Amino acid sequence: MPRLKMSPQWIVTIVSVTAVAAAVAIPLSIPDRPDATILGLSDETVLPTALRDVVISSQHGIDGLKATLDDEPLPLRRDGDRLRPDVGELSEGWHTLVVVPPPDLFGNAEPARVTFKVDGTPPELRVQPPEPVKNGADGEIRGTARDAVVVTAGDNEVHPNEDGSFVLPVKAGARTVTVTARDAAGNTVIEEVPVVLRHPGMKAVHMTASAWASAELREPVLELVREGRIDTVQLDIKDESGQIGYASQVPLAQRIGANTGLYDAREALDTLHSEGVHVVGRLVAFRDPILGKASWEAGEYDRVIQDTGGNAWAGYGEYSFTNFADPEVRAYNIALAEEAAELGFDDILYDYIRRPDGDVSQMVFPGLTATPEESITSFLAESRVALHKHGAFQGASVFGIAASRPEQIAQDIPSISEHVDYVAPMVYPSHWGPGEYGVESPENQPYDITARSLADFQELAKENGHAKVIPWLQAFSMGVSYGPEEIRAQIQAAEDIGIDSFLLWNAASRYDARALPPT
Repeated sequence: MPRLKMSPQWIVTIVSVTAVAAAVAIPLSIPDRPDATILGLSDETVLPTALRDVVISSQHGIDGLKATLDDEPLPLRRDGDRLRPDVGELSEGWHTLVVVPPPDLFGNAEPARVTFKVDGTPPELRVQPPEPVKNGADGEIRGTARDAVVVTAGDNEVHPNEDGSFVLPVKAGARTVTVTARDAAGNTVIEEVPVVLRHPGMKAVHMTASAWASAELREPVLELVREGRIDTVQLDIKDESGQIGYASQVPLAQRIGANTGLYDAREALDTLHSEGVHVVGRLVAFRDPILGKASWEAGEYDRVIQDTGGNAWAGYGEYSFTNFADPEVRAYNIALAEEAAELGFDDILYDYIRRPDGDVSQMVFPGLTATPEESITSFLAESRVALHKHGAFQGASVFGIAASRPEQIAQDIPSISEHVDYVAPMVYPSHWGPGEYGVESPENQPYDITARSLADFQELAKENGHAKVIPWLQAFSMGVSYGPEEIRAQIQAAEDIGIDSFLLWNAASRYDARALPPT
């Protein structure tokens, strides 16, 4: 019979145990201390995908410890005085981990066993577009988060209902809110939700840069403010000539000589804001003969809309219409808009945000890869993201005919409404032909044509967004003399269909206070 070879340490241990056992009977193991311990895991635990944080230890050392996962041998790797499962991603579902210590002197030790679940699928998060929030008020974000245990938005946290539905508050000034849904395994899904401020509305008059520079024209408008007849002033940033009313710091504006310095922007804004006035900056976008001419002379032909003969389109004068599909033209206008928002303009209201009217088959838009309507809309989408970062609202002035004939000037109202805070249709009675909207003589029937055309715009603006309709109304005379009565008729028509805002247009920036009762 072969003899056992025993190390001196084993001999000493056995002798010690035998000697003690002969004197007093004591247990060889401590009942409440297991021979193997699984840390970082317990029964019913739900893990995302792997056993990364699981370690195995034993009070008697880790030599000889073995493990199985779902009855299959599980490799273990040493990590100091502990072991870690050496396994990659696990399949989803239930698993059983068993750790078996080596036999002791008196038989097999009790194994450690844990049944756990692997869940690597994040919750299904659906967030409803929140309604625009009025400044200074709270809004709500609603949605569903199936399989989530908690949903957060900003500093707020809720536990979803049984059907996964949740409601979270949101502040008006948030701009965007990060909504996060987390399940029991720690899987998360995140969605950035834009929070749109509801435009406060306005009772406004148009002022050119030169009008603001003239005390004779500026003071009567400020008096309208002080008397409570208007609450908003629309001040030109860049007008139809391409001139910028103040000293812009945008490099391209300086290079092409677009600055006039007719007024100091900060001074004008401080004056108006001190009177409690909302200030709208009108920015004529694509009718820009200064940029057009400078671009053409510099060989930057793609910046200009052309005819089929390769010449600059001349429908509004030489080099008058720049190309809305050109990246540099778009960037120039957005840079001016951002600068104005940083200066303190509350709104940027684009005008000439369209193609020239006329036969589109005779026009060439270099670089255009979509329809003109789609290109105009994408510009507004790009600009709105930039402006909302600065806390400014975005509006778009549109032709009255755009409601029924969008392709005629590339203004698709439902699409535009998705990317602006308000549309400003120019529904001047003098601009409608006889019979439009069933009105026999629109210029002589300001109430009727205004009410009917604006009702059409309201329906279209609701299709893809929450944009307000804030109309441009006629405060000038053409074929018919327009005084306080005709102006009030348009304002009343808008109010009667639920529109309590307006912008009055008079190119000379002269307004009759009798048309504007104090509010």
